[in-house]
Amino acid sequence: MATGHTDPQRRERVLAATLDHIAAEGVAGVSHRKIAARAGVPLGSMTYHFTGIDDLLREAFTLFADHIVMVFEHHLNRATNADQAREAVTDLVHALSEGPQRDLILTQELYTLAARRPEYRELTQAWMSRSRHLLERHFDPGTARQLDALIEGLTLHRALDTAPHDRQLTIEAVRRISGTA
Repeated sequence: MATGHTDPQRRERVLAATLDHIAAEGVAGVSHRKIAARAGVPLGSMTYHFTGIDDLLREAFTLFADHIVMVFEHHLNRATNADQAREAVTDLVHALSEGPQRDLILTQELYTLAARRPEYRELTQAWMSRSRHLLERHFDPGTARQLDALIEGLTLHRALDTAPHDRQLTIEAVRRISGTA
């Protein structure tokens, strides 16, 4: 690997390694030394790119939140009417719950960190605000908030259940919340 100024992707590799490490071992296991080793960068470059562990965690989780918002956008931007929007929400629940286990773990790690440390709530609030904004393109703000919570809850339940519910239950829940049941 390149070093120093000839390594323009070093920062991105460190952030990716941080998310990989959190997915494998949790936030509690994050250290400069472990992340540098996982990213294949000199330990000293950690403090060059990040002011500390909190800076590293905030940036890594921001990158992750951006990824999940892109998943929301992928599904919701295709909808051109209310029925398609409800279908997109259903698809989103199933895509997230059947998607990479890594994403589920990272989501829960961020939520746990935000529950323990209020300074991380700003990050989760920004993420939820962006998700709701995408939903508000198709639903009123109150319904968008309820659907956002439904997406989170059903995704978690489907991902962790040994016999996940079928698509029909998701469709019914989306319809009830959006007022078409």
